[in-house]
Amino acid sequence: MQKFLKIIVVLFLSLLILGCENSLNETDIIEPIKLVSGISDSVKISDLFYSPERNYEVINNEYLDVKLKEEILYLKSDADFEGITFLEIKSNADKLIIPIVSKKANIYSFYYKPEKKYTRLTLFGSFNGWNRAALPMTDEDRNGIYEAKVILDPGVYQYKFYGDGEEIVDPLNPIKVSNGMGSFNSVRTIEDNDTSKFYLHIDKYYSKNPQSTFSFYVEDGLDGELKTNNVFALLNNEKISADKFSIAGKYISISFNYNELQSQTMRVAVSKNGRVSNIQTIKLQNGKPLGNESFTWNDGIIYSLMIDRFYDGNNDNNSPVKHDSLSPKANYSGGDLEGVSKKLSEGYFEELGVNVIWISPVLDNPNEAFKEYPAPHRYYSGYHGYWPISSKSIDEHFGNMENLKEFINKAHEKGIKVLLDFVSNHVHIEHPYFKEHRDWFGKLELPDGRLNLRFWDEYRLTTWFEPYLASFDYLGSEEALEEMTDVAVWWLNETGADGYRHDAVKHVPNEFWRRLNEKIRKEVSSQRDLPVYQIGETFGSYELISSYVNNGQLNSQFNFNLYDVAIPTFTSEDASFSTLNKEMQKTFSVYGTNHLMGNVMDSHDKNRFMAYADNDLLPSEWSAIEHGWNNPPVVDNPENYKKLILYMAYMNTIPGLPVIYYGSEFGMSGASDPDNRRMMRFDDDLSKGEKSTLSEVSKIIKLRREHTALRHGDFYPLIADKDIYAYVRSDMNEKVLVVLNKGSKKDVELSLPAELNLTNMLDLNFGKSEKIVDSSIKFSVDKMSWGMYLLN
Repeated sequence: MQKFLKIIVVLFLSLLILGCENSLNETDIIEPIKLVSGISDSVKISDLFYSPERNYEVINNEYLDVKLKEEILYLKSDADFEGITFLEIKSNADKLIIPIVSKKANIYSFYYKPEKKYTRLTLFGSFNGWNRAALPMTDEDRNGIYEAKVILDPGVYQYKFYGDGEEIVDPLNPIKVSNGMGSFNSVRTIEDNDTSKFYLHIDKYYSKNPQSTFSFYVEDGLDGELKTNNVFALLNNEKISADKFSIAGKYISISFNYNELQSQTMRVAVSKNGRVSNIQTIKLQNGKPLGNESFTWNDGIIYSLMIDRFYDGNNDNNSPVKHDSLSPKANYSGGDLEGVSKKLSEGYFEELGVNVIWISPVLDNPNEAFKEYPAPHRYYSGYHGYWPISSKSIDEHFGNMENLKEFINKAHEKGIKVLLDFVSNHVHIEHPYFKEHRDWFGKLELPDGRLNLRFWDEYRLTTWFEPYLASFDYLGSEEALEEMTDVAVWWLNETGADGYRHDAVKHVPNEFWRRLNEKIRKEVSSQRDLPVYQIGETFGSYELISSYVNNGQLNSQFNFNLYDVAIPTFTSEDASFSTLNKEMQKTFSVYGTNHLMGNVMDSHDKNRFMAYADNDLLPSEWSAIEHGWNNPPVVDNPENYKKLILYMAYMNTIPGLPVIYYGSEFGMSGASDPDNRRMMRFDDDLSKGEKSTLSEVSKIIKLRREHTALRHGDFYPLIADKDIYAYVRSDMNEKVLVVLNKGSKKDVELSLPAELNLTNMLDLNFGKSEKIVDSSIKFSVDKMSWGMYLLN
């Protein structure tokens, strides 16, 4: 009888698993598809949600022309339609809602009257990833003035003209910035023409048996009464019926019985007169707003370290490469996995407050030095880990597989997640893959005789980084694609690591990331409580970076576009927070507010923040290699650590995941690679100013960990001027006000939305409480300092 019951249970579980395999994935929160009214667009179904089921049916929508062909969704909204609508997709008995936001195009013209004749003239800039070929300029009326039209959202854009190989600054535009390469880029700011307030605020959550109620307030500068059909709400990817809503003036309440809610995601937006509000995202755990009890990837605070440069835990594996022309700066320095584990055991990461550690690649690298192709042709070793000669063995300088597993297990015991660094674009030519499967790789020579080296944009999917680093040709080799995605899955299963930082994402085709994502879901995440997290590295336009960020590819990438604006804002007296706020809003328009993008202040590929803050480098000097070799930056004025602390306060209180590069927690300086990869220092090796900075940064990180609004909340700016940036982060648990002051005045005066009925402000740094009178408050924030305040 027991044997019979076991067979029944096994059969039931098998049917249950099969049923889950064939159903649409409810954990994928489908992000809105953004359309320009009247203009066709397309998206791959697998980028919207994961499902092994391939039998979809699209339900007609009165505002959309939609076709589904070979798993590509082709969409076109009516030319006159602006707002939000829900597109319904069915798969057998399952049904999903895809939010569609349509907005009429804002088309802007760029003009140039050349002084000489060009065979071909184009416009290029930050709006198209600096693609010199995509936007031709024409002189249709033959008056000598060339024009190119571009659809642009509000924001700040850099651009140039390009004629027959010559880059041209706009002679009619006096606003320009250095491009870091001895020239300038012209700058154009696109303002938001509609300045009327339209924002959906979180009001409060309250629970009274048998109901849970979520209340919102609409700050509305638009004409007309708020009605039920103005409210668009989803629970996971299913529409919340209008009978759950109640509207009283500008207040919206959504109520459920307890038994209707589980661990889900609620999203609410308001659309009125063609405008669409921000989308509020409320994550629920057991039917209540998510708190501090569990970890999701929104809670991640990432610490990035280079193994060789962190800590030497085992002298026995110290064996630098021997070469007459190899500088110690570009050689192995002794750091290893045992060293990282030692600092983990000592509590360094816990004391700092981080809960995710991203380590540099662990794969075996060659024991020789190689000459860099560009002048002055210096020699380097593979101390950084990015020249793999094996796909499943660990470099002996770093340790072995046992050391790696021990580190990951220790981290998990302390509640810390671990990200491995995966190199998918290339291998070193000493790798067996290159020796045995030459057809897996592209050619180093271009048809015109040039070497296909470092053409980051022109040949981004085929370019080689160095003659000794062979770039995979995934579009031409199914075998290579299968092998490398299998290797990535193997490392996750073998080590128990929680995810990946992916190198050089834009040089690898989208199909690679789709295949990898599908394998990880089937073979890794299905066995775990926490899904695998993948963050990529891409330098380029919002369009290019975001093309890899969706449910079918990567969870996120580093937000370098926001970084590029933030650095001069925090290091230059004349830069205004208003420019940074515009870029922040641009980020939200692309990724939403509740995104998982990585926010950085520096990295192993960027100059250290303190080199800018202490005036050793200008913000425009993004490449400072020779400076690092010949005149390495040193912090001369300890007062400038305050700039770093202020940036850390900013980076830890905005949407996305903060990424802290080792040493920046205390203010290590450095120019470009390899100067930005100095050996880590601890304890008595830190100066008084560095110790004080470390203490302040740790305090800021812990405030982020303690307050859910800073990790899951919305973002409502109050002031963004030359010196003050003030914003409120709100979720259903709390409201936190953040004030950043980089100016000389201490006094701050703020007006808060009156309808939120806020009466008290508690200083989270010093514990002082102040009254809010008539939604206004006056207080002081020291110059080059920050404040965080709990509002209620």
